[in-house]
Amino acid sequence: MLDPKVLESWDKEYFWHPFTQMKVYREEENLIFERAEGVYLYDIYGRKYIDAISSLWCNVHGHNHPKLNQAIIDQLKKVAHTTTLGSSNVPAILLAKRLVEIAPKGLTKVFYSEDGAEAVEIAIKLAYQYWINRGKRKKIFITLSEAYHGDTIGAVSLGGIDLFHGAYKDLLFNTIKLPSPYLYCKQNYQRLCDECKNDLLEMLEEILKDKAQDVVAISLEAGIQGAAGMLPFPRGFLKGVRELTKKYEVLMIVDEVATGFGRTGSMFYCEQEGVTPDFMCLGKGITGGYLPLAATLTTDEVFDAFLGEFGEMKHFYHGHTYTGNNLACAVALANLEVFEEEKTLENLKPKINYLSERLQEFWELKHVGDVRQLGFMAGIELVKDKERGEPFPYGDRTGFKVAYKCRERGVFMRPLGDVMVLMMPLVISFEDMDRVLEALFDAIKSLE
Repeated sequence: MLDPKVLESWDKEYFWHPFTQMKVYREEENLIFERAEGVYLYDIYGRKYIDAISSLWCNVHGHNHPKLNQAIIDQLKKVAHTTTLGSSNVPAILLAKRLVEIAPKGLTKVFYSEDGAEAVEIAIKLAYQYWINRGKRKKIFITLSEAYHGDTIGAVSLGGIDLFHGAYKDLLFNTIKLPSPYLYCKQNYQRLCDECKNDLLEMLEEILKDKAQDVVAISLEAGIQGAAGMLPFPRGFLKGVRELTKKYEVLMIVDEVATGFGRTGSMFYCEQEGVTPDFMCLGKGITGGYLPLAATLTTDEVFDAFLGEFGEMKHFYHGHTYTGNNLACAVALANLEVFEEEKTLENLKPKINYLSERLQEFWELKHVGDVRQLGFMAGIELVKDKERGEPFPYGDRTGFKVAYKCRERGVFMRPLGDVMVLMMPLVISFEDMDRVLEALFDAIKSLE
């Protein structure tokens, strides 16, 4: 292996990292991971860290899982990749069938891509062309403030986080934005409740009464706005939106990229509210955190609108070189088998309850302004002044300072601004959960 110092130098010289101010990155000591086992990551110096963010929310069953490893090896001995433009492959077929079997009833067709943003981009284009193929021209999308659906232009258009999206506003198509449910509820009712849910649904209905004939779809995340800082929805909000989209005959896109594959306690959050959207976007945990893969699931009704004679040009002119990649689909199938064999969701329930109990301890800290949770997803918001709700200055990088303190205790975290995100692998032990929570508690306390 190369000298670690050489690797560190090359990393800062050649590698432009995502969502990273490279001037700061090049001035600091950074982690370079070399290997992993279970919930532990090992850097190039052999130091180990609990992966408390599941390698950006995608690792499910731990790293270096023997069944997932073997699935890739077995497929690699056959073929690594073949195009799905006008042809197919065995793992892609089997995975599509399996996804339909576990998805909310009515989602019957699967279109593959490589990451969550592309899954959303596909849903946008399918929804838009669906109306064209039916002889209608619609151009309005409804979304939420503080939304995040990825970083491609269509996905950014549906987004609502100025910090991420503001620089590109002149490139984006216009949308109508409802308030972020959590922030609206906090401002008006101080809690998630039926009153705020009903207010928001009434707002949506007023928009649809006036503009439904021009609305392509409403798009929203499933139960919680993740990248906005773990902002959960009031219970029943998703179901209420689905009822209104049916009433006014507009399409519904639900982004389950972050919430899918167990993160909220069920395979998909939509199950918890009995919702079948017109499009459900999947990514992150679909391969257990092994390979880039995403999927956009939709209905027979949408699919049928794209059927016709070749000369009618109704088919979907969209695809990528690695769409339905053989290796990725093979490991995704193995990922779903592990869910069943290891009873992952069943074993997760007590962990969710334990996390909820332990999170209550953080309220006592001077610089904790809010604690939010949905299933096994949680966010702890840091504030400068708790009574006034005053945030730390953005440039202070307080969240990163806390994360670096956790690193000293062998816990790897990546905050969202000054929200400390807990998104642990679903298989983490109670003992390792305690290590994460204790390290984070002490790191936040050190700010006092």
